[in-house]
Amino acid sequence: MNKADTEKLTRVFKVLSIDTRVKMLELLKERSLCVNALARILNITQAAVSQHLRILRDADILKAEKRGYFVHYSVNEKVLKRWREMAEELLNMDVK
Repeated sequence: MNKADTEKLTRVFKVLSIDTRVKMLELLKERSLCVNALARILNITQAAVSQHLRILRDADILKAEKRGYFVHYSVNEKVLKRWREMAEELLNMDVK
């Protein structure tokens, strides 16, 4: 794994180190949701949801789509797949 991949993987684990973000990803893997829906489902404030969404968006793991007055978020499947591949590469243990 090169230095850039190592730094990216470190960022991935940091982003996923907060349980609320993991829960958000689980929900968004199933269907796209807006801030209000996420706040209601997770029982947290809209401001808290927005902060977590900003971090997830900055990591490119989410896609945003404007629908009328609301922005709906969904998982960027291509990025999620790459994250999984990098984590598997790190955690793969060849027993000899």
